Amino acid sequence: QVQVVESGGGLVQPGGSLKLSCAASGSIFSIVLMGWYRQAPGKQREHVATSTSDDNTWYRDSVKGRFTISRDNAKNTVSLQMNSLKPEDTAVYFCLTHVRGAQGVVRQYWGQGTQVTVSS
Repeated sequence: QVQVVESGGGLVQPGGSLKLSCAASGSIFSIVLMGWYRQAPGKQREHVATSTSDDNTWYRDSVKGRFTISRDNAKNTVSLQMNSLKPEDTAVYFCLTHVRGAQGVVRQYWGQGTQVTVSS
């Protein structure tokens, strides 16, 4: 089994910054990718940023230039530095990881989510 735990959410004023962190632990042979999704009230969960094991990264257009995803492969962690935050960034942020087990099967695991609120 694999556990995924996020931290770092909170309340911040517009224009402020927050850093989210996520750690995966348990039965991990290797991690294929780690990323962040978010879900605002009444809306579908949407992709925010992803980092793959071969150092490719993707961002949704609305966060490009403001958010930065980074990974520590040795520690199985990923972080999301969020700058110039806007009220529309308010959501529950979820960490996603694709883990390859010892048998070679890749499975998807989600964290429990951390609330980010951008408000004055």
